[in-house]
Amino acid sequence: MSRPLTQTEAALREEVVLAPHIRQEIDRSFELPTALLAGYFGLFLAYIGVMASAFSSPDLVIPYVVFAGFIVAAFAVPMAWVRMNPAKAKHALRLDELSRFGIMTETGKCSAGAASAQVLTLPILILCWGLAAAIIAAIA
Repeated sequence: MSRPLTQTEAALREEVVLAPHIRQEIDRSFELPTALLAGYFGLFLAYIGVMASAFSSPDLVIPYVVFAGFIVAAFAVPMAWVRMNPAKAKHALRLDELSRFGIMTETGKCSAGAASAQVLTLPILILCWGLAAAIIAAIA
């Protein structure tokens, strides 16, 4: 039959152990250069600018300001998150470090050009889509 063990009995049988204290280094940076991330969010802001200029209306001022505010927040919050690191052990790569060493991704090591292409492809396509929509609206 089973019976409950007291804390003393469990300690004598060495069934109670203290949890190990593990201090992990948290990498809050994505190791991408700040200039690359600024270009990433700058392209999104350029898209909002294209849309605001192509489809300007007094009724759309507030939505465009809100969209731009969300994009700025999406850039500012991760930047503040990286700066919260008290030890400052990790930092974002500089552009020259990225070009010399590349960056490790889930699929392996990438060169600076490959990493830049992976990061900037989507915002460039979205900006081109916005330009195409603005041109179509101007023609029609």
